[in-house]
Amino acid sequence: MNKIFVTFFLITSTFLNAKFELLDRIAIIVDDGVVMESQIQDAMKTLEQRFIDQNLQMPPKETLFEQVKEQLIIEELQLQLADRAGVKISDAELNSTISRLASNNQMTLEEFISFIENSGDSYEKVRESMRKEMKIQRIQRGRVNSSIEITENEFASFMATDETLEMLEAELQVRQILVKDLSTAEKVLNLIKNNTDFSKLAKDYSISANSSSGGLLDWRKPSEMPELFANALKNKPIGFVSDSLESGAGFHILKLEDKRGEFVQFEEQWLVRHILLSSSAIRNSVETQKQLNNIRKRIVDGEDFSLLAEEFSEDPGSAKKGGDLGWTGLGVFTPVFEEMMLSSKIGKVSEVFESEFGFHFLEVIDKRNYELTNDLIEDRAYNMLYARKYDEELENTLRTMRAEAFVEFKNLD
Repeated sequence: MNKIFVTFFLITSTFLNAKFELLDRIAIIVDDGVVMESQIQDAMKTLEQRFIDQNLQMPPKETLFEQVKEQLIIEELQLQLADRAGVKISDAELNSTISRLASNNQMTLEEFISFIENSGDSYEKVRESMRKEMKIQRIQRGRVNSSIEITENEFASFMATDETLEMLEAELQVRQILVKDLSTAEKVLNLIKNNTDFSKLAKDYSISANSSSGGLLDWRKPSEMPELFANALKNKPIGFVSDSLESGAGFHILKLEDKRGEFVQFEEQWLVRHILLSSSAIRNSVETQKQLNNIRKRIVDGEDFSLLAEEFSEDPGSAKKGGDLGWTGLGVFTPVFEEMMLSSKIGKVSEVFESEFGFHFLEVIDKRNYELTNDLIEDRAYNMLYARKYDEELENTLRTMRAEAFVEFKNLD
């Protein structure tokens, strides 16, 4: 009886395994890899559900089927390329990405896992899907980035398009003084240079209709202004006063009163220089401090900071610049350096202090409230143009990969 049961179990097990094999078959051969039938089925279900969730009219099933097959072929080709290039996504990197994704959705990792599983998906399956996607993104960047070039002329043309200006330009609040002749304009400019209030001068001298309001114009973007005004105010800081600008109406003097918009930002910045010495096997910390204090004393006694920095400073980034670290905002330097910078008076050499890099003393040369607006606008514009070119180049790259690949479709009927 036991023999019969065992034989029956083995036969049944073999049958079930054979049936299982039939449930998942090779659907497409792609170069050195394959796309399985189950992959196509899963992708079809996901795509169909997306149409349903977004309440969109679903294309014919045959169309979706062809789209899914092509997407999986492209995916397989990229994964093969990533494997040949040795692209690896570690568990630590994957975990970090998933944690960040959970945080972006205002969930803990545990809540995110529960959300996935309650939605009917497998967390392990989602992890592997994300790992694949990260590998694909990495190989795409490697292949495409090196092919993208943005010239200065191309960037300038992009910055001048109506679409870019509408999206990125800040609105300006401007005052103007309009006079009939050049001699009056020059007189007004001299008064402005002598710190006479601009709005008062507009009331006293301007012949424009808005003179009673101190020459204040409505908020406008430069692209909405007369070209004469836009060119004069381009990339100018708040408080800027133009030279006299001649038009058919007379001579205009403009003052940029204020700016507003998404990219209008200001930052406190410090111009700092320093000298750094680090302890070593041949010079301990006590000797390092003593030597640095001697250098500091020479500067206090009148020797040139820049020359001594070039001779002695062990900071490779700034020594050749006379210790100059350039204009810098908060959050760039190590905390102890920043604390000393903030507590130092302009033009005074600080005491010697220690940071994680060694022993320093510094001098704050100047301080300013710097407008970041133009920098932020140019950064965003560059990223927009780069993304557009990236998408175009990626499409060309994928199309070429697909055209050159060996692809064989299996008959699954």
